Amino acid sequence: MIQDIAPHQYDNTYHNQPPCPDSYILYFEERTALLCHTEETFDFPRFRDLPEDFTNEAENSDSYTYLFSIDEETFFLINRLPASMPEGFVMENIQYFRGGAPRYLAFAGITGYQLFVWYRSRQFCGRCGLRLRRDKKERMMYCDNCHQAEYPKISPAVIIGVTDGNRLLLSKYAGRGYKRYALLAGFSEIGETLEETVKREVMEEVGLKVTNIRYYKNQPWSFSDTLLVGFFCDLESPDEIRLDQNELALAQWFEREDIPLEDDTHASLTHEMIRYFKDGHVNP
Repeated sequence: MIQDIAPHQYDNTYHNQPPCPDSYILYFEERTALLCHTEETFDFPRFRDLPEDFTNEAENSDSYTYLFSIDEETFFLINRLPASMPEGFVMENIQYFRGGAPRYLAFAGITGYQLFVWYRSRQFCGRCGLRLRRDKKERMMYCDNCHQAEYPKISPAVIIGVTDGNRLLLSKYAGRGYKRYALLAGFSEIGETLEETVKREVMEEVGLKVTNIRYYKNQPWSFSDTLLVGFFCDLESPDEIRLDQNELALAQWFEREDIPLEDDTHASLTHEMIRYFKDGHVNP
């Protein structure tokens, strides 16, 4: 999955430190990221790639934010670019990171994007409306007026592999750009356990009752500020599907040998779980 970057080591401890010439730059506009790439690999700019006068100005302003490190490499978010950038750097849709190589830079890119979205949406206090400031000791936005503290947003959600003997239930989203098969999924609501989320989402989306809910694995999914938690469960009720057409375009049972494997990026928990079932690791 996208976070599996071993032997590289990700460290998200916040440090109030300036960049060095070799520090990576992460720059985003809406759902695009600045990078250069060939057919096989990609890279981010470093501070040494920027004009000297721009770098000097950045090091003495609030135009950069320390994000994290991978091994000895540090990554910084910047909020603007110089008038000209070195040749080859372009803005690419963040979906590029699903299959971009090297994997550790793809993980850095999408994790940096999640923090970019959080910083962008936490400029003003939700309690009193005054401007927030970055804390110097931890990753937090703080209001000096009412003392409200804002931390990065993480939303728990479940990925659900509904099984019936040798069959797995696959679905396709309604009204989204992603058109491949996926498992059922949904966000956990206030006051419910993850297992209760599984039961509710399956009932709401396809009208089925499930039992024998068992945990599989979890994954940070920065494309949607989400911590995904995967479960397999067994069909309990008759298998007549009542589709929620606001959420899903279709839902369909597949025999194990007929399950389509459409995603070869190995990035997501969803498709790892589909492959896991297809390969016979979840027995009837």
